[in-house]
Amino acid sequence: MTVKDALLHQKQELDLRKKEHYIERTSEMRDGNNRLIRIVIGPRRAGKSFFMTRYLMSQGPFGYVNFDDEELNDPKKIPDILTAVADLYPGSKTLLLDEIQNIPGFELLANRLARQGYTLYITGSNAHLLSKELATHLTGRHTVTTIFPFSFAEYLRTKEGEYTESEYRALLTEYSASGGFPELLLTTIDRKEYLIRLFDAVVYKDIIQRYKVRSPQGLGDLAQYLCSNVAGEYSVHRLSQLTGCRSDRTVRKYLAYLEEAFLFFSIPRFSYKVKEQVLANKKCYCIDNGFVTAKGFRFSRNEGSLMENLVAIALHQLELANSLNLYYWKNANQQEVDFVIQQSGKISALIQVCTDLTDDKTRRREVNALLIAGRDCACENRIILTVDEEHKKTEEWFGIRGNIQYIPLWKWLKELKIPVAGSL
Repeated sequence: MTVKDALLHQKQELDLRKKEHYIERTSEMRDGNNRLIRIVIGPRRAGKSFFMTRYLMSQGPFGYVNFDDEELNDPKKIPDILTAVADLYPGSKTLLLDEIQNIPGFELLANRLARQGYTLYITGSNAHLLSKELATHLTGRHTVTTIFPFSFAEYLRTKEGEYTESEYRALLTEYSASGGFPELLLTTIDRKEYLIRLFDAVVYKDIIQRYKVRSPQGLGDLAQYLCSNVAGEYSVHRLSQLTGCRSDRTVRKYLAYLEEAFLFFSIPRFSYKVKEQVLANKKCYCIDNGFVTAKGFRFSRNEGSLMENLVAIALHQLELANSLNLYYWKNANQQEVDFVIQQSGKISALIQVCTDLTDDKTRRREVNALLIAGRDCACENRIILTVDEEHKKTEEWFGIRGNIQYIPLWKWLKELKIPVAGSL
């Protein structure tokens, strides 16, 4: 197959995509300066190309190249690719370059095309797109938007309707188990098989092949362990013991690969002392609950961890949009707050996620940790995300007094807004 044949096939697929049903995404693309390169990053199959295609359809004609094709990811073929694009999309100076990280030296290509007057839109499934090299070549001349699998609010759009509170809770339970990958929600394909294959493909293609990992078993064991222990604390040394990886250095490298490929992300423990923050354990979360339920090894479903993972995903997307910094809090007495939100150098919110507050001991544990953290972090905005409680209550523990908002998780997720991405 020639380069032009491959691009012609992609053009036909693009024409079909333009006709498919589209669920409006919460994320938005920033309009304005055409000299800016607009980059959309996120997990594979999360809908980045669809999102970008729909946006560009309203802007005018554009050319399309998907570099997730072995016929096209050789840098020596770039001149042939550009010639074929000019033939297939005559007169268009706007290009959508899909999965551009598959081209070695992609940042140089993007910079060259921008200098030649092209308006560029780029997608990628690897956070390497935000690497030092890209920032060096495109400083001040690009914006980044992150597209994750469907949020709960976007998931509700696939249902098309208004529901009672009990129905929203039931839908949240369903979403918590299935995750938000668009293809699963809009087709009838087998959920578990799809997610297992997608997860394994990302591990193999985006990590093992790309980085020539010499111990695939160790990387696979680490990924399996993290899927089975979402919302859990970890230390690198402990992970190296549990997974049989050769060293702490290897585990750090594998963790970086898994985060770059948008499978997992970590949040640090909050401390006003930088050294303490660096040395403390982190907590790990998965980018989609579907991966957790499909790949994780559990004897029973952990509803609390799944719900906490949903909140972590939502907050992490806000963090990637530069809206906040995300941490967890834990003191020497092992009292813990799930999420600490820092904005403009100050702690703006403390959030607990608790699916069952019927047990008084559990309620006191969650409330007491919030009160102590609020005092230590000088934060009055304390929140407990619950299954169905919605009220504000003044709580007290050993002289520490403060208001706590109880908010149903379904409502919090439904109303959460993802801001327009900013420039880097």
